Amino acid sequence: MTGTAIDTKAGILKALQDGLIVSVQPIDGGAMDRDEVVVAMASAAVDGGAQGLRIEGANRLAAVRAALPNTPIVGLVKRDFEEWPLRITALMEDVHALAKAGADIIAIDGTDRPRPHSFAELAKAAHDHGCLVMADLSTEQEADNCLRDGADIIGTTMSGYTGEAPTPEEPDFPLLEAVAKKGGFVIAEGRFSTPDLCRAAIERGADCVTVGSALTRLEIMTQLFSNAVAAARKDHRP
Repeated sequence: MTGTAIDTKAGILKALQDGLIVSVQPIDGGAMDRDEVVVAMASAAVDGGAQGLRIEGANRLAAVRAALPNTPIVGLVKRDFEEWPLRITALMEDVHALAKAGADIIAIDGTDRPRPHSFAELAKAAHDHGCLVMADLSTEQEADNCLRDGADIIGTTMSGYTGEAPTPEEPDFPLLEAVAKKGGFVIAEGRFSTPDLCRAAIERGADCVTVGSALTRLEIMTQLFSNAVAAARKDHRP
């Protein structure tokens, strides 16, 4: 299986320019963690104006690709390792599987952490399949390293998720602004949970914005509304 009908890397990036990618990744084991639900949510996102999708897992990506043959898809595989702290597309076999499933872009952990394969090795494998490479990273130095080692796209995905400090509530705009000056294609990702934040990302140099939980993790968003109602009840009722 191949990617979209867009037959050039430049064409894929042009299709995503100044657009929205919706990350359709339900909570593991949750009520929506089913292939048919993911395909339905992905289709709804495209109907609503999304220019691209971010899909986890090769089999699930293949199901979405079959339903949406002309939509650019960023593919990734998440795994939990005992030996290594990273999770996003760390194994060569996962790069091959995502490419065969129809990914246009393969997201690879671009952080400076111990890993089974180097970023450069994984990026080369993705390129050999004709896929673009997105580096999910957390620092400006990591952006320099990944651009050197084959990244076509820089994503601010991992900012706030690599240390022991609490994850910030707001996106990392300083990182976004710094990597936007480096000349590559930049996807703002990580806690862009409102339309205003997405607008601000484009204004600060992003080429594209990814939104995930705010659109596709119903449990998380429902809990926020539920907590607000509960707090109001507690504060304003005798």
